[in-house]
Amino acid sequence: MTDDTDTPDGLAAEYVLGTLSADERAQAEALIGNDPAFARLVRRWERRLGELHTMMHSVEPPPDTWARIQARIDGAAPRAATLAQPDQAVVAAPEANVVALSARLHRWRRVAAGLGALAAVLVALVAIQALNPAMLPGLLRPKPIEIVKTETAVNPGRFVAVLQQNAASPAFILTVDVATRTASVRRVSAEQPAGKSYELWLVSDRFPAPRSLGLVGASEFARPALASYDPATVSGATYAVSLEPEGGSPTGAPTGPILFTGKLVESVPP
Repeated sequence: MTDDTDTPDGLAAEYVLGTLSADERAQAEALIGNDPAFARLVRRWERRLGELHTMMHSVEPPPDTWARIQARIDGAAPRAATLAQPDQAVVAAPEANVVALSARLHRWRRVAAGLGALAAVLVALVAIQALNPAMLPGLLRPKPIEIVKTETAVNPGRFVAVLQQNAASPAFILTVDVATRTASVRRVSAEQPAGKSYELWLVSDRFPAPRSLGLVGASEFARPALASYDPATVSGATYAVSLEPEGGSPTGAPTGPILFTGKLVESVPP
């Protein structure tokens, strides 16, 4: 590599862009034949830029470009002939520096122009991917995002909830077998009011309103119906007891005060 090229990757990129001088291009071609790692860098840049090349249109210079260049050269020659001739060794050294600097500047201008066009194409590519990916070739289309929903694993053990107003006075004890979705409710300290009934409710954010699990408290034990609910709902719900008219709520929703609540905790592991 020459002093004008910083890294093998940069040399490979400029080789594919076509911005190298003749000597640098010959050196790059020699590296392609002798250095497999450099050859892979060139192929990678050819793949990157080849896909974008199909999206760019060629731009021809104006027809009079070469005529204007020739006119400037012809006009500069007579003026140069009238100048005093300095020492040839001194002239040669500045000319070599000027030529090298001019070549470097010209090459980096071409690189900057090429990278500017590449950046514009990349911006357009990103916009098309977001707005209308069907316009892109198959390799450039974004892959659809697949969303996989997973259910939270539920420990299939036995759970207990103490339904109470405060820690000092448990009113009912609810025992649930999550695996079989069977349950029993034992009345502990709740008194059965005359002309009233206790009704057990399942409260879950999966439902817009509480779900009735039946009447409790008329006898020491009751068996609420949980078979229609999945284990995740059963284990994550809050359980509440309301005081309803005798026979239960006439509306299918709690109509009286919520007296006792509780959540399940694991009592016996599976």
